[in-house]
Amino acid sequence: MKRIYLASKSKARSELLKKLGFRFKVISSKVKEKRNLKKLSYAGLVKENALKKAQFVAGKIKSGVVIAADTICVQDGRIFGKPSNLKDAKVMLKKLSAKPQWLYSGVAVIDKCAGKKKVMVDCEKTKVYMDKLGDKEIDAYFKKVSPLGKAGSFDIQGRGALFIRRIEGCFYNVVGLPVRKLFIILKKLGVKSFLFFLLCTTCYILNAAMLTGCSHEYNIVTGKQEAFYYSTDKEVQMGRSIAVQVEKAYKSSVDPLMQKRVQDIGEKIAAVSDRKDIDYYFAVLNEDEINAFALPGGYIYVNRGLVEKVEGDDELACVLAHEVGHIVARHSIKKLQALQAYSVLRLLVAAAPSSGEVGAASDAAFTEILLGYSREDELLADQLGARYAKLAGYDPNAMVSFLRKLQETNKRRPLAPKSYFRTHPYVSDRVRVVKEEMGERISFSDYINIDQLPHQSR
Repeated sequence: MKRIYLASKSKARSELLKKLGFRFKVISSKVKEKRNLKKLSYAGLVKENALKKAQFVAGKIKSGVVIAADTICVQDGRIFGKPSNLKDAKVMLKKLSAKPQWLYSGVAVIDKCAGKKKVMVDCEKTKVYMDKLGDKEIDAYFKKVSPLGKAGSFDIQGRGALFIRRIEGCFYNVVGLPVRKLFIILKKLGVKSFLFFLLCTTCYILNAAMLTGCSHEYNIVTGKQEAFYYSTDKEVQMGRSIAVQVEKAYKSSVDPLMQKRVQDIGEKIAAVSDRKDIDYYFAVLNEDEINAFALPGGYIYVNRGLVEKVEGDDELACVLAHEVGHIVARHSIKKLQALQAYSVLRLLVAAAPSSGEVGAASDAAFTEILLGYSREDELLADQLGARYAKLAGYDPNAMVSFLRKLQETNKRRPLAPKSYFRTHPYVSDRVRVVKEEMGERISFSDYINIDQLPHQSR
């Protein structure tokens, strides 16, 4: 295996490479980072800096692969690099927290072996949204974390994550090393020994997210930083592809009034949801079974049988709000990426999936989604559904009445293959979650799973 050299003293970059399974030596570059654009773009600036760092270290070795990077933070046309002192860091972080900013990271790789030298340079950018910070919050943060040596004066991988509202793009780019770009460069340079090592290492699956251009986002409904192999754009693309398969397999409702009713209510729910970075699509399928489901990217389908079963707009709104809850929490994407096969596939192609690849995977993805979510996911969707229904002006208690109604139906006959209840938690659990969200009193009966009958198949 070729010797790897990291042209950076950054602890964050070193930790990333270690997690990826690299064995490397650090040789600090003596190159002074440029922060004046002149005729360069922001991307051009970080790429040039990264390349000069790599060239400096490459000149110090006889053979090996040199990795270098450079990161800047940009807000309103102003470039923020590393702060020179704590006072500078405080001013910098206070300003950056007031508005969204862009993080640009350039990565350069020089493969120097057998008298030959191969060079590749690339850049990644990520948009970061922070909570607005006051002096006391910044002072408290600096007591725990040194801002020196960090572009923008914060660390997203540590305590700094507490005030990061969300990001758009690659999480590891904000750390300072866009690992997906690095992987692609190494592959193009033909660093086969590295690739073989990576695919064989035990940390491969654990770090698959890092290698597939994942984005880390603060999920407002879970309160956690979560990794996604699919960006929002890829999620929408996947959803659109699955939606094509759905509409081929199932006929749309022939009743335009029913479709308009679902669309109008759905749009009201979507407008008050916690996720507004996508366009929502609501449609009625001409199926008798009582069912509804959500696809990645905002696609929601309701069977005609369910629409006919609900009493009034409040019950229908609660059903739609439940499915919107799944989309807000990105349950379908998390379910798909939990499958190792998808992780492996994405890693091996080492690039964003083409529309053709997405289409080829859509049948399997749709099947996996129809198999249902986890109990925890369903209960969270119920909680969010009650919240969104109320915010949209509908009675959230209608979810309880609808669940009770279906419970009675469920007791009289076995579940249909694609029943709304087939993979959902027991009704009593769901009712209890809705009541808790609404701040209502919970009775003893809410803890009894009376819907658990011997003849049922779940």
